[in-house]
Amino acid sequence: MIAPHYRAMLGAKSVIREISEWSTARGKEIGYDNVFDYSLGNPSVPCPDAFTAACKDLLDTVDPVTLHGYTPTLTLPEVRAAVAESLNRRFGMDYTAAHIFMTSGAAGALAHALRCVAVPGQNIVTFAPFFPEYKPYVEGAGLTLRVAPPRVEDFQIDLEALNALVDENTAALLINSPNNPSGVAYSAGTLARLAAWLAAASQRFGHHIFLISDEPYREIAFGGTEIPYPAKFYDDTLTCYSFSKSLSVPGERIGYLAANPRCEGADLIVPICGQISRGTGHNCPSGLFQRAVAACLDQTSDLTVYQTNMELLYAELKRLGFTVNKPDGTFYIFPKALEPDAKEFCRKAMAYDLALVPGDTFGCPGYFRMAYCIGTEKVRRSFAALERFVKAEYGVEPR
Repeated sequence: MIAPHYRAMLGAKSVIREISEWSTARGKEIGYDNVFDYSLGNPSVPCPDAFTAACKDLLDTVDPVTLHGYTPTLTLPEVRAAVAESLNRRFGMDYTAAHIFMTSGAAGALAHALRCVAVPGQNIVTFAPFFPEYKPYVEGAGLTLRVAPPRVEDFQIDLEALNALVDENTAALLINSPNNPSGVAYSAGTLARLAAWLAAASQRFGHHIFLISDEPYREIAFGGTEIPYPAKFYDDTLTCYSFSKSLSVPGERIGYLAANPRCEGADLIVPICGQISRGTGHNCPSGLFQRAVAACLDQTSDLTVYQTNMELLYAELKRLGFTVNKPDGTFYIFPKALEPDAKEFCRKAMAYDLALVPGDTFGCPGYFRMAYCIGTEKVRRSFAALERFVKAEYGVEPR
């Protein structure tokens, strides 16, 4: 028998992927340069030369059997030690190699984190707007995802909303900062209040409620914005990271899970991750890329184009009358649609060759996401299409 759970998932394909596929098909008709595709969050800048050089050096100097062989179940100890040292230096933490587990991207880190701290039947609470793949990640671990409604005025956390969602069966809260899709980073004040709330809730319910912090956009920060490190605020934090965005290597699928040394069972988290890998077939991420990122922990791609694009797009959206929060980082912006039905808004935009993603898929109806990880020249050219769209469909006169 074909598994009914996954058969059912075939009818709920990713909205983002569907819009991206439309963009590709439309591009074959009119030329992709003429489709203003703001759908997919795929880095648009090359990886740094240092990463390419590290890969070449490893291929030239390391014994191929070693380089391409299986890594240890708990992943390469020298890489884990290097990641720990980097985090300690940058964020004032005290990780050791024993607290780091290399994974196949942030998705792999989340898959392990969820199974580390929760058992089937428990719930995980997250905050809208949220990355829609959290739902299959959570449900795939036998858990239930509960979603706190968005605080749309600033997209910070509404602690009051947690009172109705967190209970004795809550294993963890799942946050994403800077956030996909809003681009907003949680402030130090927000994280301090959240930590105090979690500590009180853990005491009230008689067990540790973990914080799982999803941080693939940590290095994409604008205007000197300092992105607070959530594990500094709350001991029971598991940090999930990917090098996909910072190094522009999403296809290499490499990241890590970092267990705060003061969390419950801190010395057990990584060994347990090894056992989770056995059970999920998610073990031994690429040895080549583990070693390559270890050589580039202080490197990023040239991420400045994302701030350039954000500034241009933010100014244009404001000129066209949109309500929008200015992003702190990422390569996303999340304006309010010009009608209550964001799905219909985005459908109408397609007639103007604009590929926009409705906020419904992120748990935030009435808004839409634009992924501006595209060339700056194309961002500028899209403004004429945006202006035609809002004038024709909504009678908007630019400011």
